[in-house]
Amino acid sequence: MSLKWPHAKWKRMLILTEGRTDPYSAKAAVGLIRYRGEDVVGLLDSTCAGHDTGELLGVGRGLPIVSSVAEAARMEPETFVIGIAPRGGAFPPEWRRHVLDALAAGLNVVSGLHEFLGEDPELAAAADRHGCAIHDVRRPPEGMPIGTNQAAGLPTPRVLTVGTDCNIGKKHTSLELTAELVRRGRDADFVATGQTGIMISGRGVPVDHVLSDFVAGCIEQELVEREPHEVFIVEGQGALTHPGFSAVTLGLLHGTAPDALILCHNPARTHHRGGGEIPPLTALIPLFEELCRYLHPARVIGISLNCGELDEAASRAAAEAVANETGLPVTDPVKFGADVLADAVEETL
Repeated sequence: MSLKWPHAKWKRMLILTEGRTDPYSAKAAVGLIRYRGEDVVGLLDSTCAGHDTGELLGVGRGLPIVSSVAEAARMEPETFVIGIAPRGGAFPPEWRRHVLDALAAGLNVVSGLHEFLGEDPELAAAADRHGCAIHDVRRPPEGMPIGTNQAAGLPTPRVLTVGTDCNIGKKHTSLELTAELVRRGRDADFVATGQTGIMISGRGVPVDHVLSDFVAGCIEQELVEREPHEVFIVEGQGALTHPGFSAVTLGLLHGTAPDALILCHNPARTHHRGGGEIPPLTALIPLFEELCRYLHPARVIGISLNCGELDEAASRAAAEAVANETGLPVTDPVKFGADVLADAVEETL
């Protein structure tokens, strides 16, 4: 991964994945290892200590898993990261001892939970006592504005990743696409909108913790305040047809005022995680484009597949089937690279 992170804040990270070291539960850990692996010293999970991270997460081969903060001392960590995103974002009681141990060892704590650890009296007192900081990256920005469609007038084109479901690869697609464009010499800037993306890049808007009236305005403000680039690649969230997570999708769609969309899909998934049946791609593509039409027209220019549950032959067959169905360039950017998606973006610049 050739990306540099000028705003990145945290180094020598020990990542907590206690009891949930699997690719879906520990997606923050997966993202940090894949895109900032040089800054990760190990994982903490007492239920599978001694195993290899790569065996359990598919990334980070050779990265150790330890059972306690004390055991990790030999790795000289500086930051303790909550690497799990449980449904609802609550803080499980069994993690408290690990966080207290980390603070006692002088580690700063970074959390992407909905529940702010910095507002927990016991944890805040421990941080103060040991001279540590607790960073809640889902804390929304101050002075949240209402959207006014300012992004539509920006000189920097905007590409937004959208999805057929939540937890389907929008972040990874955005990062892989940004990296491929940078590799080609393009001045592409990744814009994070979720806790893991913010942990990776050090900057962004945690849109799922912004009041719904202000989602569009907050991402619009983030884009307006960024330095001009050749293209912004904006990380999408949620899904338009998901009953629980459609609000953030629409807010990002209108606040970003994208010039182009990349639709992310898991070909092995027929139903939303926690919802009903996923509509056909040929129905979703015109739906996204219609919702853009009145504020700033945009087209879906490519399909990004998440084929993590399929072998290589099945993944290639799925990509070919989706390409035939939609007439668009298709790839799994993690398995096969983001070349065809970068080609599509370059055609819009």
